[in-house]
Amino acid sequence: MECWGRMLRAFLSGPGRRGGAWGSAYSSWRPHRPVPGLLNATELVSHWTAIFEKEGIPEAQESSEYIVAHVLGAKTFQSLRPVLWTQPLTPWQLQCIQELSSCRLQRMPVQYILGEWDFRGLSLKMAPPVFIPRPETEELVEWVLEEVAQRPRAVGAQGGPLILEVGCGSGAISLSLLSQLPQSQVIAVDKGEASICLTRENAQRLRLQDRIWIVPFDVTLEGSWAHLLSWGPMDLVVSNPPYVFHQDMEQLAPEILRCRKAEAQRGKLPCPSYEDLAALDGGEKGMDIITHILTLAPRLLKDSGSIFLEVDPRHPELVGGWLQSRPDLSLDLVAVRKDFCGRPRFLHIRRSGPQHGCPAHAWPGPQPARVPG
Repeated sequence: MECWGRMLRAFLSGPGRRGGAWGSAYSSWRPHRPVPGLLNATELVSHWTAIFEKEGIPEAQESSEYIVAHVLGAKTFQSLRPVLWTQPLTPWQLQCIQELSSCRLQRMPVQYILGEWDFRGLSLKMAPPVFIPRPETEELVEWVLEEVAQRPRAVGAQGGPLILEVGCGSGAISLSLLSQLPQSQVIAVDKGEASICLTRENAQRLRLQDRIWIVPFDVTLEGSWAHLLSWGPMDLVVSNPPYVFHQDMEQLAPEILRCRKAEAQRGKLPCPSYEDLAALDGGEKGMDIITHILTLAPRLLKDSGSIFLEVDPRHPELVGGWLQSRPDLSLDLVAVRKDFCGRPRFLHIRRSGPQHGCPAHAWPGPQPARVPG
């Protein structure tokens, strides 16, 4: 639990890898007092680190280093040219650092403040309220890539896998897979308009738009899957679905909820959120969206097709029991993998029976994927 707590504090709510270009910020922040007599980057990092620590901001030094480096045009403070550590800053740079640091004091995640974040080496635009990809999700992508590499290619088969991502958010999973699997194609779906737009923008930024089809889609709506049939049977379904137990939602960091417990106790609820809480809340047992995905998957997967999910550490047992209660789905939990804190975090589920949605011979061939305009 201690390791998982550290990971939540460090990665769910704050810096993880690096930042990039200037990003949009909320206009509700109140600027902190001007910085008196501090003219260089090193002094500013120390100054804002002290303020962040006093205000209980997690990863205080990392937050201040990312902000100062960002304004000075670098990815990290350590990558700045040494001369910039002690070189006087311009009034404009000082003002920018003060404004961005004031946003951090409002518990805005660093990813949103900077407007950009790395995921497996890809620089992705970040914007609220779209879910911020977490470092453990990189491990999910790595596992998918390992499994794809180990699969024998059928005689005469051409191209790479056809992949469906449910809940694409910023496009981190889909675009990482496309970048590592040059012949693959992806259908990325999400019910949120902001996520659809951000995935589209990131695909275009990375020049991967010709191999991805981005589709508005709500997995909870009965029959909504039918229009996905035209792409043909899928090789893989991948998802980092909402999986937080509903009763655990109130324990999320202020970076997500945008309020402190003390404020809640003073009657200032409901609190607005930086991230869309629907991307986190998985219902009573965190299984609401997971079961919808598992019910949908047999209609779309090829025989022996796979589902890869990121879940709560309590879910492997719950999912295994649920699948046993649904033999009609012909899905088997074949592997569980732990995250970097040693918690069971990822599931590999394989389809073992005939397709439920459409006979295999009736599927049209794969279509060129594109980003709808």
